[in-house]
Amino acid sequence: MKTKILVSACLMGHQVRYNASAKAQLTAQLRRWREEDRLVVHCPELAAGLPVPRLPAEIYEANGDDVMAGKARILESDGSDVTAHYQLAAWLALRTALEAGCRAALLTDGSPTCGSLVIYDGSFSGQRRSGMGVAAALLGEHGIQVFSDTQLPALIAWIEEQEYDSVQTGL
Repeated sequence: MKTKILVSACLMGHQVRYNASAKAQLTAQLRRWREEDRLVVHCPELAAGLPVPRLPAEIYEANGDDVMAGKARILESDGSDVTAHYQLAAWLALRTALEAGCRAALLTDGSPTCGSLVIYDGSFSGQRRSGMGVAAALLGEHGIQVFSDTQLPALIAWIEEQEYDSVQTGL
């Protein structure tokens, strides 16, 4: 059985980032997976009704799991609290992934939603730090293997291992 992958829409060329840009990384592998109907292209922020463009938003002095637990906030650069929008974005990403049978996610790093290795520190100074965004944290908590856009080789290896194991066990 072919592994389904939730993938950030901006990585597939959709101009849905906060500044109405894309972060396209259409590698040969992503094109092949798209042709094999493995990819579930999704923008959590757009699904939650956030506009494009929108103000930059950062998790204030915390991580995505703290935000999902109600212990931290996500603020826009003008100080507006948009925590509820981003929590909804995370839940919608999880629902989309589960309904489509995704076992992995390839997400845009740095985002307060999709960051899986790094996020911005909440100061709007361009400083990044280790951490996960809200969707990355929630997906991981529910057993979906999360990879950053910088970890495509690791995702490829993980999928090959999963599919090899399923062939060996007959699952």
